[in-house]
Amino acid sequence: MDINQLKIFSRVARLKSFSGAARELSISQSQASRAVAELEQELGVSLLARTTRAVIPTEEGTEYLARIEPVLDQLEDAEQSVRRGELRGTLRIGMPTSAGVREIIPLIPPFAEMHAKLSIQIILGDQKQDLVRDAVDVALRMGTLPDSNATARLLTTYPRLIVASPGYLERFGTPGTPSELQGHHVVHGPAGGVATAWTFSRDGADESIAVRPTISFNDNEGVVAATAAGMGIASIGLWACRRELEEGRLVRLLSGWDMVPTRVYAYYPLGKATRYPARAFIDYLSVRLEGIAAVLGSVSSR
Repeated sequence: MDINQLKIFSRVARLKSFSGAARELSISQSQASRAVAELEQELGVSLLARTTRAVIPTEEGTEYLARIEPVLDQLEDAEQSVRRGELRGTLRIGMPTSAGVREIIPLIPPFAEMHAKLSIQIILGDQKQDLVRDAVDVALRMGTLPDSNATARLLTTYPRLIVASPGYLERFGTPGTPSELQGHHVVHGPAGGVATAWTFSRDGADESIAVRPTISFNDNEGVVAATAAGMGIASIGLWACRRELEEGRLVRLLSGWDMVPTRVYAYYPLGKATRYPARAFIDYLSVRLEGIAAVLGSVSSR
């Protein structure tokens, strides 16, 4: 019995996909299929039920997976310890486009340099991703997490702001209270569509405002670009617009009111089966995010 066969079977069973496991392990789909078939032949049982739409572990496959995964985890930990922390293989990270490009990716180079033999693949997108199908090891998620069997770790929070361009405010005036937002043009996007995007707190009282978007985007980068161009007012996270605030192209509004901050989670779609490189990356990232928290706080308070 080949240890690689066990590793391949484990990833196929967890991802429910030969192609996803092959992509993660940097092998061909035919190699993954052949390795599992040889393992099944050696054991004399069918470990996976194959259909045109999915690959599902059989009852024997589920029991076998539960028994071999702790052994594989111990082997991986042992390999990492003798390599003195050097990571190898492939690490696939999912993250929103705007937050990823602006705040997360600039933090990655030192990690990549420390682990030169680790191939890092980043999947960007503001829309919902099928993390299992895409073989994502860990995803960064903002806001409320979906109910699932996955494991999540809170990394940090960042402020939500109401912003507009100086040019827009010169033309249409500056709202002095949340209720005055209803008379303004609103730029809408993923960040502005959450339940608390237009909820304000002051002196223990909450006030939610119903707004009607003038223009909408499916990507937060579009929201920031349109707002900086003077098309309206937006509710957006600081990670998406810090540069524009520092450059003076956007101005924070209604700073006397508090808004629900955005939480940043590391989301492990495979739960306890998450591979060691993903856990190591999040440990690294959490320390770096602590370091920029003070910088973000100073920008948001302007």
